[in-house]
Amino acid sequence: MTSYRKVLLALGVAFGLVGSVAIAQLMTRTEVRRELNCATLKPIQNKYYEKHIVHSAESAEIRKRAVQQFIKRLDPAHLYLTEKDAQDMEKLLGQISEQLSRRNCEAIQKAHQLYSQRVAERAKYAQTYLGKNFKFNPKTEILLDAERRGRAKTPAAARAFHEKYMQYQVATHLATDTKLEEAKAQVIRNYERIQRRVESTSEVDLYSMFLDAYARALDPHSSYLSQSALEDFEIQMRLSLEGIGATLSSQDGFTVIEQLIPGGAAFESGSLRRKDKIVAVGQGDDGEFVNVIEMDLRDVVRMIRGPKGSKVRLMVLRKTGETTERFPVTLTRAQIKLEDDAAAISYHERQVGDQKLNVALISLPSFYADNRRNGRSSAKDVERLLAEARKKNVDAVVLDLSNNGGGSLRDAVDISGLFISRGNVVKQSMRTTSDGAIHYEVLRSNSERVAYPGPLVILNSRVSASASEIVSGTLQDYGRAVVVGSDHTFGKGSVQSVEYLPAGLGAVKTTVGMFFTPGGNSTQHQGVVSDIALAGLYAGEDIGEKTLDYSLPPQKIRPFLSPEAYVREGADAWSVLDKSIIQRLAESSKDRVAKSEEFKKLKERLAKNEGRRTRQVVVGDLLADRTKDKGSSADEDDEENLAGLSREERRKRYLERADVQEAVTIAADLAVEVSRVKITLGDKRQGASPKETTP
Repeated sequence: MTSYRKVLLALGVAFGLVGSVAIAQLMTRTEVRRELNCATLKPIQNKYYEKHIVHSAESAEIRKRAVQQFIKRLDPAHLYLTEKDAQDMEKLLGQISEQLSRRNCEAIQKAHQLYSQRVAERAKYAQTYLGKNFKFNPKTEILLDAERRGRAKTPAAARAFHEKYMQYQVATHLATDTKLEEAKAQVIRNYERIQRRVESTSEVDLYSMFLDAYARALDPHSSYLSQSALEDFEIQMRLSLEGIGATLSSQDGFTVIEQLIPGGAAFESGSLRRKDKIVAVGQGDDGEFVNVIEMDLRDVVRMIRGPKGSKVRLMVLRKTGETTERFPVTLTRAQIKLEDDAAAISYHERQVGDQKLNVALISLPSFYADNRRNGRSSAKDVERLLAEARKKNVDAVVLDLSNNGGGSLRDAVDISGLFISRGNVVKQSMRTTSDGAIHYEVLRSNSERVAYPGPLVILNSRVSASASEIVSGTLQDYGRAVVVGSDHTFGKGSVQSVEYLPAGLGAVKTTVGMFFTPGGNSTQHQGVVSDIALAGLYAGEDIGEKTLDYSLPPQKIRPFLSPEAYVREGADAWSVLDKSIIQRLAESSKDRVAKSEEFKKLKERLAKNEGRRTRQVVVGDLLADRTKDKGSSADEDDEENLAGLSREERRKRYLERADVQEAVTIAADLAVEVSRVKITLGDKRQGASPKETTP
């Protein structure tokens, strides 16, 4: 994982369709609301085992993981608890399952008391260390990655690291042109604020934290939604979430803008950019600014979010040139206009030998569905664009899913069918509640015709996930498309369901199934492996399902390819790809990439980012960055930092991406290859004859 734990929250973005019916039912319930307490913990834990696809009963391993996750949740940065503290907590919580059965939560409370004690000690020591005798040492080196660093083995080692960490914290404030005395005071206030927050943790919040840690011990995507978290979830599902339209992360105590959503208030203002730090938030035209440095990200989000038409003011830090700017930005909250997130097409000419070819590039940022688009859907839009491309007699198509994190499963199935006609697309496994047996549900495309039968390339990346992986894996299994991009996709091949608990107790989110593509392969963990690997923006080793704690292992079932998907004759006939063609395409691409200055720069950036992730930080470099950051990082950010630009300029930047251009060239090469060779069904690349089988 990266040196900090990212928590990404999209302000003003709706996240999908699952649960909308349950929400409607929930809002009509009239029973008395209950409050989470010790007696409710064990029954809620047991809920996960009713439907979880892998775990049907609690085990010693799950109990051990849950304790580790709880300790990790308390102190993710390894700043407060020593190795012995963690061991003491493990012993303290070792019999927690049996204790909860007796409605005894004393161990959870004692563990939190130990953590609270260590937080108070750190806050007190901060006042001493940052007193009048403090000297800033720019040569201090610190390893921020908590997983690589581990926990301090002794109190002395913990104190030594804490001193380095306070040097780093002071440097982050000095880098914003804050004077030393004020920087020290701000760091001290941060520790005091953390201490107050920890000491004021309610029983409900503490038990919610433990339940979520327990759920995360099952797999990365099962979780517990407390009542407050459930309310946030419901807002998203009702599509009424309103805010500034930004994706935020928490980095080293700062709330940082990771992405500006096209159509959102932040994006349209042109005043904010990626990497800007939000240090204070004010309400309305003249509400007092509240410092949010070191504040929990969820609390910052709630301060920024608000009703449509209301105003919020942000105090922003940005490094520019030789100084660090500090300036206010006033935004009017609004619902997000997501037009820029819809499927779009462009046409590109390529010369291959003596042939001039026309390639259509369709970018699809998400699998959106009808009730998220006022009647629009990604499947309908892609079908319309393919019809347009077919009328233009294009020689090949590139379907770009490199920024697509998923969405509507039905649309993913329907889009797959646009290229193969009718046939099996995906199987979902699930466990029956009656006897615990695993059974499978098949989702098919029922398309009457092939919308586009010609040469097809799919562009992926490490962030292509879920529904994207279904489309890529399905079309790869049928031999219908060449998959290019990152070495593999994200690897989320599981499905979750949300089950509401009695009013006031929140909900449980449980991983209830896994997806399989027609070749019998699970997209879980390893994702979809590219036929031709290309360097891309999201190629870091810390991206992917395999980096998450307790990610479920991949599985395999018997292939279930549909013979009717293979169209052999007529205008809709399509060719099954041969391994030899893919090999020739890969060799040609490798030669081009080796000579490309754009790919050379991209690889240098990736290596630089990896070095930043794993090396020790010299705190003085933070001050040096204050004078060079804007100039040195401009090239890095230009490709991704599109806020404030016109739609045309954003589109231009996208089309200049090295991986996008190479995907188009590969598609042109593919068109030439397909025209030379007649491909037959029963290609060895299939791994199975094209007849339907069952697991």
